[in-house]
Amino acid sequence: MKIMITGAAGFIGSQLAHDLWEKGAELILIDNFSYGSLDNLIFPDHNFSNEIIHMDVRDKKGIRELLKLGDVDYIYHLAGIAPLPDCQTDPQEAVAVNVGGTVNILENSRRCGVRKIIFASTNAMYENAEIFPTTETVFGLPSLIYPNTKYAAERFCQSYCDTYGMSVTCLRFANVYGPHIDCLRKQPPLVGYMIRELYYGRTPVFHSDGTQKRDYVYVQDLIDLAVLAQQGKGFDCVNVCSNHAYSVNELYDIAQELMGKQIPAEYALSQSYWKKYPQLYEGAYTIRSKVLEKEVTKYTLCSYEHAKEKYGWEPKISIFEGMKRSIDYEISLFEKIEKRKE
Repeated sequence: MKIMITGAAGFIGSQLAHDLWEKGAELILIDNFSYGSLDNLIFPDHNFSNEIIHMDVRDKKGIRELLKLGDVDYIYHLAGIAPLPDCQTDPQEAVAVNVGGTVNILENSRRCGVRKIIFASTNAMYENAEIFPTTETVFGLPSLIYPNTKYAAERFCQSYCDTYGMSVTCLRFANVYGPHIDCLRKQPPLVGYMIRELYYGRTPVFHSDGTQKRDYVYVQDLIDLAVLAQQGKGFDCVNVCSNHAYSVNELYDIAQELMGKQIPAEYALSQSYWKKYPQLYEGAYTIRSKVLEKEVTKYTLCSYEHAKEKYGWEPKISIFEGMKRSIDYEISLFEKIEKRKE
């Protein structure tokens, strides 16, 4: 079996690559390293950094040549711009990569006869949901740029399935955490941010009062479902979630306990969440404070009943165990970084 993974040097893509490699798959790994890291590709039993192909997912000719040469069975399309503020500050690039890159994968897969595409979508498109746990079929349409790019990409996936008889499963990720989570970017995911600040003995700043809750899913649980999603034909959308919501404060308490540190957090106004992105506050129309407040304080809780019924999948890793594994990996990463500075 031959499998292509786009965004293979990222948090999820790198661990998916390792899992599929262990299962005996032949892999074609691509990443343009806008967000990916070579460190993610180095595992105790295998180094994928020597195998990665530096390529943008929008490269029409390059993607087609790889598919023609490789006789690929499955594509895991994970490449994209995920940070919400990055998408909001440069919407043209976000649309070009997240939508245009997906269409490039779809079109080349159509021409080259790829058996199935598994597409990394997001439950961020449920930002205006009012029914919980949220299912795949009932939710309000999104407002922010990032979830809209994923929603649009899903519509193109369905178009190709309806028009050409292709097969695509869109996995709508909840908040994913685990080893390899990006701790280093300007606006890291919450779990990565907590671990980084505690490691360096700094006081983390959380927005709002820390009681806001979201659905978190451990990365290996996600990968297990991603592998199962090779089954089935046609178009499908599937929540990848835990059906458990945890608050910022609850997660921080776990992180402090596991790292043996007690550093009281500070709290800031929700409206200042994206203050590191001044472009959003420039121009004739600036981002509305109520939009930022809603993004910070929104509640997410998703149902995985569809995944259970169709694929026999349920999440297995507890939040405590998942946080422990995440912390152990990130500490080893920070230690490597500090050694490089010496």
